[in-house]
Amino acid sequence: MAGQSEEFLAHAATGLTTLCRAWAITRADGVSFGFTDHDRPLSFEGVTFKAETGLTASALAQSTGLSVDNTEALGALTDAAVREDDIEAGRFDGAEVRAWLVNWADPDTRWLQFRGTIGELRRAGGAFHAELRGLTEALNRPLGRIYQKPCTAVLGDGNCTFDVTQPGYQFEGPIVRVTDGRVFEWDDLNGFEPAWFQRGRLDIVDGLSAGLWGMIKRDVFEAGVRRIELWEPIRGALGAGDALRLTAGCDKRFDTCRLKFNNLLNFQGFPDLPGDDWVMAYPSNGGTNSGGSLR
Repeated sequence: MAGQSEEFLAHAATGLTTLCRAWAITRADGVSFGFTDHDRPLSFEGVTFKAETGLTASALAQSTGLSVDNTEALGALTDAAVREDDIEAGRFDGAEVRAWLVNWADPDTRWLQFRGTIGELRRAGGAFHAELRGLTEALNRPLGRIYQKPCTAVLGDGNCTFDVTQPGYQFEGPIVRVTDGRVFEWDDLNGFEPAWFQRGRLDIVDGLSAGLWGMIKRDVFEAGVRRIELWEPIRGALGAGDALRLTAGCDKRFDTCRLKFNNLLNFQGFPDLPGDDWVMAYPSNGGTNSGGSLR
């Protein structure tokens, strides 16, 4: 990826090299891991690269154009490094990966070959298999505005600008009852309208699963019990007393933006786009067919 230094090229030109590979993985929560295929640990850039961790990488496919660089990494699941429960919890999803060729006799002589993120991650038989995606992967994402009636912003982002931390739009408190990591219940969670948190977000604030989150599918309040159901379970250990945070949901509709959040000036949709019925309209002798106001 980065250009080779003169020192690296001079060492490679000798024909008798002391090169090895090193990989650094940095998760979204800031936890870092270092691996090397050398038989002794290495340290540089503030990372200690552990030896004999069982991590290997296949050949790196790179290009000078805008096509996506990619490779794969294989490794063993161990309590000291990459753990199966952390993969299951999604802690390695989208983690940053850097790969070097390093002169183990002089770690300052190295070449950064690859920088990207972890894509698809599989595990089986006590090992994991990770797809590594280069920086050009971001070019595959669609950009620009989408002409649609619902709002295209994410609640609280730079386009929406709504402050979700203001009173009335978040709840922080302990877990009282949880079933299968997916259904959460409280007997005294009042003060919010039914469905207030539907389409919102649930974040685990502390405990073994701190940092994990899920999208809220359903928010029901009946018979004095508040029930929050997620689309997918939290893939980590949860216990009564662990703190969580609920954030109000937005269904992207014009009226919701106006009435629930009083944020109409930042609405990012086009609520007056004509629908399919209007497109299929035809001239008629009776009545009006002016395409007047939709409101």
